Amino acid sequence: MVLSQAIERRVQALISMRGYKVLSREDGDGESYLTVETRDGKKLLMWALETDETLSNEHVNRLSGRIEECGFDGGIIIGASRYAESARNEARKRGIELVSTDFPILNLFEHELVPKHEILTPEEREEVLRRYRIKPYQMPYIKASDPVARAIGAKPGDVLRIIRKSPTAGRYVSYRYVIEG
Repeated sequence: MVLSQAIERRVQALISMRGYKVLSREDGDGESYLTVETRDGKKLLMWALETDETLSNEHVNRLSGRIEECGFDGGIIIGASRYAESARNEARKRGIELVSTDFPILNLFEHELVPKHEILTPEEREEVLRRYRIKPYQMPYIKASDPVARAIGAKPGDVLRIIRKSPTAGRYVSYRYVIEG
């Protein structure tokens, strides 16, 4: 059994929005494992899962074991159903991201009204803070639960660069500090 069209589109949207490079793909019975490389060179294991049952700690532990076995830097579970609260807590402890059914199945950044968002590297972040002589908490903020922040994988403590088109300035750059929420 291959993945449903909705799960497959969600996987492709996630890869596209975050700029991941797919290194390999392994399809199984109602599941797919994808090895991807992030922009900063980290290797992640994505597990797309087609199941009607609530995803539990067992699923998180299974992916975590495979991550440790293969030496990946992190993991993402893309499920077609709900996640148990205990699974959310376990995934948070292990640094595994859970992508739920409310994740967009389209690339948000293809819409003309959605500006480009990108997560700054630690060096870029320090440069911005130094240039403007501010602390992160003095910046405008964006919640980690914001759809765009979730789409690009922003975590609390990250700084986002937002590039908008402007009729007068041509290009307008602003920055947002990601907070819990």
